[in-house]
Amino acid sequence: MNAIMQRPGIGKIVKSNSHVDYVCQIYGPGEVERMPAPDDYSFGAFVSIPLESPGNEAASLIGVIYNTLLLNPEYGNVGPRLSPRNEIEVFSPDYLSETATLVGIYAVGWLDDNGRIFQGVPRPSAAVNASVAPLRDDEIERFHRNARGDLALTYFPLLLGQNNPLASPLLLAILDRLSVLFPANRDRLAVLRNNLAWKAIVQPAG
Repeated sequence: MNAIMQRPGIGKIVKSNSHVDYVCQIYGPGEVERMPAPDDYSFGAFVSIPLESPGNEAASLIGVIYNTLLLNPEYGNVGPRLSPRNEIEVFSPDYLSETATLVGIYAVGWLDDNGRIFQGVPRPSAAVNASVAPLRDDEIERFHRNARGDLALTYFPLLLGQNNPLASPLLLAILDRLSVLFPANRDRLAVLRNNLAWKAIVQPAG
């Protein structure tokens, strides 16, 4: 597989909760020339995170967005505002810059220095301030093919093992996306989706 083509990023890594769970802050007004579109960081969107590999741009983590958190310092401020918003923008811009959109990303695989694909828990880890960029459909398709060219979903147990109530909806969203990208595997994906949807209903009730 060729290296993931780097394109304008949607944000940067600001922290991690575990080796596979990262937090990305979406770029705000004035930080980049082109503001990220909401679809670029929607639930279930696949992204790439370049790894620090001097002299080689092939290495990167592959992740999927599973959560969104909005930060707003004005929430809960019930007191009177001393200055209107337009004056705050001039005299206290740092206050407004505290508003942010954060997204959670599960790393589900990686590309090594030679561009080879690996699914599952990544060996390398991302660095703080690493750029996060969306994947194109053809890149998502290539990531989901093994060495024989067959559909591969070996990272699914990793997502199911996160003990997150959003794991099942996330997997369903991924299967819906893959059924479009892999029409020859649509029946197989439909069976997997039905089983997953059934378990998502039955297990909480049990």
